[in-house]
Amino acid sequence: MPSGPLTGTRFHRNSAGILCCEGRPLTEIAQAFGTPCYVYSERTLVESYQQFAAAAAEKNALICYALKANSNLALIALLAAEGAGFDIVSVGELQRVIAAGGQPNRIVFSGVGKTESEIAAALGAKIKCINIESEAELHRVAQVASALRLTAPISLRVNPDIDAKTHPYISTGLKENKFGIPMDLAEAVYRQAKTMPSVMITGVDCHIGSQITSLPPFLQALDRVLELVDRLNAADIEIQHLDLGGGLGICYDGETPPTPQALLGAIFERLHQWQQTRRSPQPEILFEFGRAIVGNAGVLLTRVDLLKPGPHKNFAVIDAAMNDLMRPALYEAWHGVAAVSPSAAQEATWDLVGPVCESGDWIARDRRLALSPGDLLAVLSAGAYGMSMSSNYNSRPRAAEVLIDAQGQAHLIRRREEFTDLIAAESIPDYLRK
Repeated sequence: MPSGPLTGTRFHRNSAGILCCEGRPLTEIAQAFGTPCYVYSERTLVESYQQFAAAAAEKNALICYALKANSNLALIALLAAEGAGFDIVSVGELQRVIAAGGQPNRIVFSGVGKTESEIAAALGAKIKCINIESEAELHRVAQVASALRLTAPISLRVNPDIDAKTHPYISTGLKENKFGIPMDLAEAVYRQAKTMPSVMITGVDCHIGSQITSLPPFLQALDRVLELVDRLNAADIEIQHLDLGGGLGICYDGETPPTPQALLGAIFERLHQWQQTRRSPQPEILFEFGRAIVGNAGVLLTRVDLLKPGPHKNFAVIDAAMNDLMRPALYEAWHGVAAVSPSAAQEATWDLVGPVCESGDWIARDRRLALSPGDLLAVLSAGAYGMSMSSNYNSRPRAAEVLIDAQGQAHLIRRREEFTDLIAAESIPDYLRK
């Protein structure tokens, strides 16, 4: 049975040694839907969310799912049915939540570059809050709200300059990052917001990065947020909620991140200590978890196309590529790889590479695997930032997505693209047809 990333998930091996999801052999999924193919476990997704919900039970809290991790409509619908809120970063994600049955009043809108049309759409939908990332954006939101004769509920995303000890590309809480308003400037911007009749201050927002695997960065950021809230209270600026972001990591290769219970328990204990010194009610607490909810709920199925052994490197060319799973090429992310079926081949060290015309097109390096052409592999922990970051580079159709329900039934939740999908938005001018 695979260990590490699959521990505690609904992926397991049957008595024949075949990797399954909810008892359904992944060999059957590959045969029915082809490869490359993303496969998600409904129960793993729901149970991951429920761990956070249980840790926040009986608290004035809202667990939001960060859509950027994976925005498939079926997954959104599952989480909406569980009562999740949603963290979005574009109008497209807003439309996805609404299309999947999510409640707009449980949506927070993050991101550094919201356009006027996106702000107008969010206000028209009556979302819970817009997280302001700069002084310029505050003025933009105020102007759009005024033109619409609406009041925009806002919080400021503050940058606490906390090192989350994660990859530089997914660190968001350092002063050199593009996100948020520096902590030492935040009070002045809040004072500006208080004078604007078309905005209503509702909260403070903070998010310091992704794939964080220890408690201290979260608690350090919280302490700085609470110091700001105390200053705002002294300035008669009322804060109704604290959005503490997300960023909790998962196990890709032996990491031991805090459990949802440990993380939220530590946060709520710190908030309780802080609340003892205050007279006003404790603000509502919001979280924005993505990877920690969906990351280990999915695998990417891929088939070995051909083997290319050599004196310096052994290459296994697979049918999944960097356009299907961008994380390894983007920041050398590590994903576990498991053979779906037992193999009689001799084990060797392989680099798993795709057919895209880039040297950076690799999925895994230096892996000890027993491989033959045609073998089916599962790239593990691929539920987050896999399909959502995929592309049509090299004119490659994007993969199919399949959801396995609790009874082991397979549901196609995104069909594999065809060539007509690739060119549907393109046209050849008449003068070039002569």
